[in-house]
Amino acid sequence: MMLKLYNTLTQRVEDLVPLRDDEIRMYTCGPTVHDYAHIGNFRTFVQFDLLRRAIKYFGFRLTHAMNITDVDDNIIAKSTAANMSLGEYTAIYANAFLEDMKTLGIQQPEIMPRPTEHIEAMVELIMKLREKGFTYESEGSTYFRIDRFPEYGKLAHLEKRQGEAVGRIDSDRYDKENPRDFVLWKARKPGEAFWDTPLGPGRPGWHIECSAMSMQHLGSTFDIHCGGADLVFPHHENEIAQSEAATGHTFANRWLHCEFLMVNGQKMSKSLGNYYTLRDLLEKGYNPLAIRYLLASVHYRKQLNFTLDGLEQATAALQRVNDFVIRLREVPDSAPANPELTQRTKQAREEFEAGLADDLNTSVALAAVFELVRETNPLLEHNQVGPQNRDEILEFLAAANQVFDVFQLEEQQLEDQDVARLIDERREARSRRDFKRADEIRQLLAARGVALEDTKEGTRWKRVI
Repeated sequence: MMLKLYNTLTQRVEDLVPLRDDEIRMYTCGPTVHDYAHIGNFRTFVQFDLLRRAIKYFGFRLTHAMNITDVDDNIIAKSTAANMSLGEYTAIYANAFLEDMKTLGIQQPEIMPRPTEHIEAMVELIMKLREKGFTYESEGSTYFRIDRFPEYGKLAHLEKRQGEAVGRIDSDRYDKENPRDFVLWKARKPGEAFWDTPLGPGRPGWHIECSAMSMQHLGSTFDIHCGGADLVFPHHENEIAQSEAATGHTFANRWLHCEFLMVNGQKMSKSLGNYYTLRDLLEKGYNPLAIRYLLASVHYRKQLNFTLDGLEQATAALQRVNDFVIRLREVPDSAPANPELTQRTKQAREEFEAGLADDLNTSVALAAVFELVRETNPLLEHNQVGPQNRDEILEFLAAANQVFDVFQLEEQQLEDQDVARLIDERREARSRRDFKRADEIRQLLAARGVALEDTKEGTRWKRVI
């Protein structure tokens, strides 16, 4: 099955055909580490984690680079206010971001470059642009002349000579010949971090960072460049201009952009009280698997309206699957086979893969999982699921987890000896008809994330997310 992805540049869904054999080279614009990342940021990073997993699911090799921006105006201002060096300040939030990635199950890209480690590559790229006549200097800073690049605006589909179309003019606070030009190298300012280079003392502009780092690690032309929808213009437009002006050929074959996350139908804002970091949600007791599931559940090109009610629903949805898996594992090897369920499981996997292949349509892919669970539950009730069906469904769920990584499929074992002791003690209390003590133990187990179900066959237990 061919993986198809939307291309912002062509405005079409296209087959993903690698430039090199079966290898996909992909670059994601990562975080700027001046604060803790919020859930809007993580919506983008979760979606592109799904993309990297889907690329591998469909049999491609992957080299994925995602930068961590560790120098910009905000970082400099905040590190100065905190009386900390640039490195000390950014280390706090870079490490926090990596921890949050791990918490959300986001696979770490193969390459995670930082601008402060790639100054030489940026200077070389700017010097090449200077040699080709694409730059000019003003008061120690170097700028890119967009008038020298006729294709400027092709990603955002803007006419560069329409002032209104250019829209969000690059807001660098430096002198320019033309307000539409953007800075490549910023002149040193008192009290700010700087590097002594052939361009003069200063530091790189935002746009040149990603161009230099992506081309150094992935080559001058690579397969996929992705980021948030807010980066289409000016950041990605400027990346294309400076990269293709320097090399004379295509920078990235395909551009993917993840839409915004709204909170209760509004833009996330600290002043509105609807601003959440991952850590805020964890402190409220929400499970990271449910957060990941919610961020993954809506197609990346559609806005996601985040609500706490929606997060509760995500928690309940995952619990339904986890409960189903527990019951499925209890199917005895002696149960009769169900050929119709075998066929239905095969169909569900085909629907799942078709959803993924159709521009990473996660809602369709997840629907295939939940529909199979819904249809199989009554069959379990009536002992119409055989061991072959059990294994086939578990294999399908494991395949789905290769991409989504939200379902708890491992057999649950009581590793906590105290929990095992409490279950035994409760069983003894019930046999003595000491129901008060039995209820106390149930509540204590619930506090440890263990739910009990009393059945005719005895007490069952499960971990709840």
